Amino acid sequence: QVQLVESGGGLAQPGGSLRLSCAAFGAGLDDYAIGWFRQAPGKEREGVSCERSSDGSTYYQHSVEGRFTISRDNAKNTVYLHMNNLKPEDTAVYYCAADPYVNECYEADFGSWGQGTQVTVSS
Repeated sequence: QVQLVESGGGLAQPGGSLRLSCAAFGAGLDDYAIGWFRQAPGKEREGVSCERSSDGSTYYQHSVEGRFTISRDNAKNTVYLHMNNLKPEDTAVYYCAADPYVNECYEADFGSWGQGTQVTVSS
């Protein structure tokens, strides 16, 4: 089973940018679909962006569409979440997740999880 380690979280101002990294160990990420989830204080964890195995498309939650983008560097066995035009409501712990086959952006679709990285958007 692949092990995932997130990094890149921190404090950003509204309108700013951050890039989260999800490094994989123990397996090649090119065999996995990746999802990014987040959990804000007092809220349930929600899917932000997930790669779909069925057609290779990427799902983005409506609130982040046009601002967040997933990218991969298979040579580094790392997936990134590029976050632009950040808003205070993006504040949350962000998790990456992986699974050999993903059809929907649901937690239950993913078998491997990272430990999470905190993103705080505040002036």
